[in-house]
Amino acid sequence: MNTAVNQNFEPHLEPSFVVQAGERRADLSTAFLEFLLPLHRRFTPWQQRLQAARRDRLAAANLGEKPDYLRVSEATTATWRIAVPDWCRDQRNQMTGPADDAELVVKMLNSGAPGVMLDLEDSMANRWDNQRQGVNNILAALDGTLTYSDRKRETEVGIKPGRTAIWLRARGLHMSQAGVFRDELMSASLFDVASVAFEVDTARLRHPLAFYIAKSESAEEALWWRDLFQAIAELKRWPRDYIKCMALVESHPLAYEMEEFLYNLREHLLGLNLGRWDYMASLIHFNLEDPEWVLPDRNTIPHDVPFFQRLRELLVEVCHRHGALAIGGMTALYPSRTDAELNERALQALARDKKNEADCGMDGAWTGHPDQNEIAVAQFPAPNQLQAQRFTAVRDPDLRPKPRHVGQLTIAGTCAAVRTVIRYRNGVLHGKGATLLDGYMEDLATDRIYRLMIAQRIRHRDSVIVLDEAGANVVHTPALVSQLFDEELQKLIAELPGDAASGEVEKLIEARRRSEEMISRGEFDPT
Repeated sequence: MNTAVNQNFEPHLEPSFVVQAGERRADLSTAFLEFLLPLHRRFTPWQQRLQAARRDRLAAANLGEKPDYLRVSEATTATWRIAVPDWCRDQRNQMTGPADDAELVVKMLNSGAPGVMLDLEDSMANRWDNQRQGVNNILAALDGTLTYSDRKRETEVGIKPGRTAIWLRARGLHMSQAGVFRDELMSASLFDVASVAFEVDTARLRHPLAFYIAKSESAEEALWWRDLFQAIAELKRWPRDYIKCMALVESHPLAYEMEEFLYNLREHLLGLNLGRWDYMASLIHFNLEDPEWVLPDRNTIPHDVPFFQRLRELLVEVCHRHGALAIGGMTALYPSRTDAELNERALQALARDKKNEADCGMDGAWTGHPDQNEIAVAQFPAPNQLQAQRFTAVRDPDLRPKPRHVGQLTIAGTCAAVRTVIRYRNGVLHGKGATLLDGYMEDLATDRIYRLMIAQRIRHRDSVIVLDEAGANVVHTPALVSQLFDEELQKLIAELPGDAASGEVEKLIEARRRSEEMISRGEFDPT
């Protein structure tokens, strides 16, 4: 069982997944545990201190002490450069998807995308079996031996030779792993990275082992990753700087410390990526007490809204100043091979979104479907734009511009949020970390956004107007939101097919219960 240290509550361990004292998972070898133990003793206590610092920072923000830029330092004043190697200088599109789905992994690697990110985090159910399957698929993909069975063609499909750069996203420092060393929690980031590094055959790799770092919240955390990569390299007798990485900027505090984060990890870090859906959730989380930060319905927020656009431009400036890649975010609306109208709308939205990121000077962006690759790549004028340095008028721009006159706040938007969190949580109960819902690929990040948006409308119901179809204000009391949960649940139950498997109704009911409970208890961490 994977658990998280919550910023508001003590860790909650589900009894059915916790290994009792004196036991361990049978599928972990003695050799791996001997490799892991000294790393655990060194890095888990450090991770737990960083988690505590996160809790303190969020509490301070809710009392009015908001994240801000750090004092000038060598990181921001000295001349230093990151050398991007040839194997990843073209990352105009990085396809992403859950590592535990072998068919999707093979299809992504055969798509022709310049980069592929295999995910052990948000898009994958946070369960032991999924994590182990994800690691096994990653090792086979790196080795070039992963296959899946194509039932239509009655053939086994493998990975075609290519130059695609493969990135591996480990779980972030907010996550802890139970059940490895008796009753101790350990860093899930450490467990994921060590699980791959211990088994990988570097002689068969096309390029050095490369990770994506998720959910970072401070420049100090880069030092944890730096030391972990170098400790593993020493144990494996690799060059000190062998492991490479990219890092997602998906928390509001890190937006103010990007340059320092790059500097601290400069021996390994090749670029930054704006993980905008998690970033939006974090932005709400750090401004939850401010009624001026109640956001409109998610799908009415334009892609170039100022709080995104200013960060895009600053990220490009910081990265290119030091020779690092700047990568854009995911377009949530997915193409469809069965719905022509949806497909056209999705591909047009994709082109606009990626063109905007290219115009900001970014070097690439994320997609999640093979049909998006060609259009995404075409929006970028060259394999990268590292030489196209752009400088903002203000050295330290305001990254919290109020979201005034943006989008719409409607009861229909609340209902859509309620419906989505129930359906997403239902997917989790079925072992899925990402689910295609109404044309949008929803994962933990978008679920978190919706939970926070619902909480905002409840918390600030006396000062925020949310309209119904007749233009009347609908006050979002807890009782009203609970009623909306009941209504959306009944709709979802009614929509189940007649041949739905036994227990499907019960799973939807449980998904509805968990989703509302997370909102009422204030559980908004990315878990």
